[in-house]
Amino acid sequence: MRRPDWAPDDIDIERPSVARMYDYYLGGSHNFAVDRAAAQTMVAAVPEAPLMAQANRAFLRRVVHFLVNAGVRQFLDIGSGIPTVGNVHEIAQQAAPESRVVYVDIDPVAVAHSQEILAGNDRATVVQEDLRHPERILSHPEVRRLLDLDQPTAVLVVAVLHFVPDHDRPAELLRTLRDALGAGSWLVLSQASAEGRADDSARSDAEAIYRRTDSPLWFRNRSELAVLFDGFELVEPGIVWVPQWHPETPESSVNAEESGFLGGVGRIGG
Repeated sequence: MRRPDWAPDDIDIERPSVARMYDYYLGGSHNFAVDRAAAQTMVAAVPEAPLMAQANRAFLRRVVHFLVNAGVRQFLDIGSGIPTVGNVHEIAQQAAPESRVVYVDIDPVAVAHSQEILAGNDRATVVQEDLRHPERILSHPEVRRLLDLDQPTAVLVVAVLHFVPDHDRPAELLRTLRDALGAGSWLVLSQASAEGRADDSARSDAEAIYRRTDSPLWFRNRSELAVLFDGFELVEPGIVWVPQWHPETPESSVNAEESGFLGGVGRIGG
């Protein structure tokens, strides 16, 4: 397979990447044939997969608007993925130009393209790190340079946790992040869920497909996601299917469970 000019030399272009598959679902162009093949297999097994990704992206957009309106001006987006239309800094800085955003991703393609997009933006940056090492994220010079974590900060972990298995201790990882945040800070989570689905075949197919990628899937239900908000006060309506979280119209939350993503927002009191 010929390596595109924009692909960093140190990435494996023969193995599907979940970040590049997600980019494909959203209509992006920064993916390889192996990613498209895996994504197309996923769509054949779960035809609503692109709509699920779009529903999750719309949730992110509504959440950022909500947080800006609540006075948040600092965002730490962990697992931000390959930049597509509607990034956090675009949404936040359009409404509040002084907003500061740090993107974090483990995927070098995502980081490389984020660097390109953010060139010249002195209030947004990107670092290559892993959610499974929150202490390295928190101590990173770029995070420390741009964000004052003693002030209200929104930590976004959107469409990422289903790639963090229980043996990687997600609750402990999020607790490390929470303990570094000042009063009035926020946590945003969303993750894939098969809750309430009578037919397990789609879940089994999805798990089999993602086992061939760099990040197997780990589904969670509402109660499992609630545990990860320990220390945060959930914002109404709590943990719901993402189209149900502050929908723009009543119609947009119809058949919300088909989104396949549960999400919620929590706040540290004080």
